[in-house]
This record gives sequence, C-alpha cells and structure tokens, in this order.
Amino acid sequence: MNSLTQYIDLYRQNADAINSHSAQIMNEMRPAAASALEGKRLPEKGNEAFKVTSIEKMFEPDYGVNILRMNIPTEIGRSFKCDIPNVSTLLGVVVNDAFTPTSTLRQNLPAGVDVMPLSKACETYPDIVSKYYNKIAPANEPSVALNTMLAQEGLFIRIGRGVHLESPIQIVNIFNSPTPLMGVRRVLVVAEENSKAAIFFCDHTQTADVKFLSSEIIEVVGEQSSELDIYSIEETTALTSRYSRLFANQENGATIRVGTATLHCGVTRNDFTINLKGERSAGFLSGLAIADRQMHVDNCSNVNHLAPHCDSDQLFKYLLDHNAQGAFEGGIYVDPKAPFTTGYQNNRNIVASPDARMHTEPRLLIYNDEVKCSHGTATGQLDANALFYMQARGIPRETARRMLMIAFMTDTLDTIKVEGIKSRLMMLVEKRLGGEQVLCNDCHADCHPNISTPTE
Repeated sequence: MNSLTQYIDLYRQNADAINSHSAQIMNEMRPAAASALEGKRLPEKGNEAFKVTSIEKMFEPDYGVNILRMNIPTEIGRSFKCDIPNVSTLLGVVVNDAFTPTSTLRQNLPAGVDVMPLSKACETYPDIVSKYYNKIAPANEPSVALNTMLAQEGLFIRIGRGVHLESPIQIVNIFNSPTPLMGVRRVLVVAEENSKAAIFFCDHTQTADVKFLSSEIIEVVGEQSSELDIYSIEETTALTSRYSRLFANQENGATIRVGTATLHCGVTRNDFTINLKGERSAGFLSGLAIADRQMHVDNCSNVNHLAPHCDSDQLFKYLLDHNAQGAFEGGIYVDPKAPFTTGYQNNRNIVASPDARMHTEPRLLIYNDEVKCSHGTATGQLDANALFYMQARGIPRETARRMLMIAFMTDTLDTIKVEGIKSRLMMLVEKRLGGEQVLCNDCHADCHPNISTPTE
C-alpha cells in the first residue's frame, strides 16, 4: 500500500463529514481529485526532480487530519512574539490549517484588500474563487490532488485593482496538537490589475515532541501590471515535515518576487513554479537555507518563459553543517514563442562538515534563439585564506567563520525589497549562525495582545 491509499480511504469513508465542514466550491472538486489519485504514487527519492527527497516517505506515517474541525487550544503568543522591526504588518494566524484574522488586521485592512478564510471567499467572491481555485496548480498531479481532496479551509488574499498596500500582510502558520497531525493548507492570492503588495509567511511549531506534516498549495495570480512580493521564513522543529508548492501565473507586465528562508526544520521540500504568460512579465526567486544536525532542505524552482520580453532571475544559497542534507534543482524553460527572454540562475553552497551533503542540478531548456540565459552552481568550503587573514588580525576563529558566513548570505538578503522584513531576516540569520535558538523568543509576550485563539 502506498501512502496515498490511506488518504483516499479516509476521504471516501468520511466524505459527508469533510463536505459538511467546507464550502461548496471546494467540495465540488473533491471527487475528481480522489479519482486522479487512483493508481498514482507520490514522488520517491531518485525520481526526476526528486533526487534526494522522497515525498512518498514524508506522507507515509499515519498522521491525523482534523476532519471535524475540532478546536485545539493554542497559546498564540508563544509563536509569534516576532515583531518585524521598522515595519507595521497586517497580521493573521493559521493554527494547523484554520485561518483567523487578528483584531489589528480587522481594524486596519484598507478598502480594496481582503484577507479571509477561503470558505468565506467562496461566498463573497464565488466568481473569483471558481475562476482560479485549483486552476493554476496542475489539478491532476498527486500532491495537488491530495491537497484538493482533503482541504476543508484555506486562506484567500485579494489585492484590489489599483491598490498599493503600504503595510505587508503577515501570516503566522502555527502547528500545535497533542498527537501527530497533517495540516492541509491551501492559499489563493489574487493581485488585481495595477496593484502592489507584500505578503510575509512565517512557520512555527509549538509542540516540539510531536510529528507534524504540512501539505501546502499556494496559487497566485498576478493580473496585468501588478507587483507582488511573497516571502517566507521557516523556523519549525526536527519532527516537522513540510511540502510546500507555489504556482504563479503572471499576466502582461506583472512582476512577482518570491523569497524563502529555512532556518530550522526537519524535512522540507519547497517547489516554485512561475509561469510568465504575459508579455514583459517578470519573476524573481531567491532562497537561503542554514541547516545542521539532521536537517534536510530541498528547493526546486521552475520558471517558464511563455511570452516575449520576459525577465527572470534566481539565486539560492545554502550553508550546511554536521549531517545536514541540501538540494537545489532549478529550471528555466523558454518557449519557442518567447523571444527576447532574459533568464538567470545561480546556486552557491558552503559545506562546512565532511558529513554534510549537497545535491545541485540547474537546467536550461531553450527553444528560441533570441535569448540571454545563463546558469551556474558551485559548492565548496569557507575561504581558508580569508579565515587565516582574519585570525591573524585578532578575530577569534568562530567569530571569523560567522562573519564569513553572514557575508556569504548578504546578496540573498539583498533580494528582499521590504526593508523591515530584510532587517528581521538579517537578525535571525546572525543569531542562527551564532548558535542561538531563533524561534522568536527575543520579544515580549505582549507583542500582540489583541490576538485570540482561533475557533473552528
């Protein structure tokens, strides 16, 4: 029996209960999703684009799913005492897979912007949800179909036409449960014409001795001339596994910037697919990972140039120590109908231990002659000469190592265009490299006094 069998059986034995706690638009797609899973398997280690990560093994354990939408008491303040310095955010919380806005979000959300549960969006904006939900992600791929089959709730973000949102939207994802749990997380983001916004996700786990699995599908639409920044920071635990997939369609003149940072985790696989469908659209991807002990971090990117005059750039960097394992597999595809493309990809890695491992595989598929494209990758150790030079001038070895590592990450941090988020991540990276626990324990318990525990 493969891992999908248990979830198909779970759905078919509990279809009425699943549907009764969800929206009709989502319910209508479940039978087709279940049928798409029949006879399929999730990717296994060694499959194409999954050289070192087994999604099948990730989903194999018997995780619980909160089908009855039971309330799990959560001490919200424990997880996001992490005010981003120098910037005010519009804050919402996802506990396991249920979204709740904070009072700050409800009071300060400007006209033309919506941040709400997906089930509410199905009632408020049925035409938008029907147009985009499960249409941007490839519906028949096993991981997408599994998420569609089981997702009962989700998050909907709409940036209205012509709106330029000044404060970033911050979404704090929290895992908390006394027993092993899979959070089926679904996000739909619609950036309407000429809009501009930034969204910041941060992932935390409260129950360190319990196994959790995040199955996350994020669908993004960038309508004409929109500009959207999406950043994420993962600070979970060794028993937390995460499979997150982001799919974005960019129309004429739309720009998307996506950045990810993995600072603490168990097993993480992030997939990014950006489709540049409109002329003069652009997609920029960046990522950093700091992994030690037994951490496993895998990022896979695919940028598809499908129209003329489109630009893309990718930069991913890893720092690996102890027995950590990292992977990067990235692709640029240029369609025959996409002349005047520029596409760049760069992956650089430092392996600080003889037992750490890094797998990297950049790819270019170019079917047009009018392009400027390149890719590069390098894996090595810290510069021994630079280390010696710094020590010779009285800098302790560990301090010198940390300074070199921070310098190595600087250009990745510079891809973040929201200064407050950039400053926050720089602080977390410095603490992480200094050996400190960086689960946002440096702030005070009253950082967000108006947040209440979500109810389902």
